[in-house]
Amino acid sequence: MAKLLIDVPGGRDLTAEMRIALILSGAALALAVFGCASHHGSKTASAAQPGRSGTSTNASTAAGLIVTPEEGLNGTVAWVNTELRFVVVTFPVGQLPSQGQRLSVYRGGLKMGEVRVNGPQQDDSVVADVVTGEAGQGDAVRDR
Repeated sequence: MAKLLIDVPGGRDLTAEMRIALILSGAALALAVFGCASHHGSKTASAAQPGRSGTSTNASTAAGLIVTPEEGLNGTVAWVNTELRFVVVTFPVGQLPSQGQRLSVYRGGLKMGEVRVNGPQQDDSVVADVVTGEAGQGDAVRDR
């Protein structure tokens, strides 16, 4: 009886040329992915470098800014008594002014007046007398 061969032995699945092409295409793909990622990262890092001067209206550079919170007291006027000229100021947890401390009142970035803390204090709120100018509900209160 005659032997019937279905598969021809001796043929290799990947030839040397195919292996080289596969390795080069994988390397090109890796360079494209990591190259684009490192280029994007260097752009934001250069925009956030300290010591760079000048302002830019470009939205892409504004996204790379680093914002550092200001040290000091920052509160908000919660309640105002215009007749007796005192306010109730709320502060974030852990930030309360001392008795007798003078604070500035700002509205829309403009200084509107000054208040002097005289107590009483309850939780995160404190009462202060309006010394000069005026204060309105929602105004910012800072120690600088």
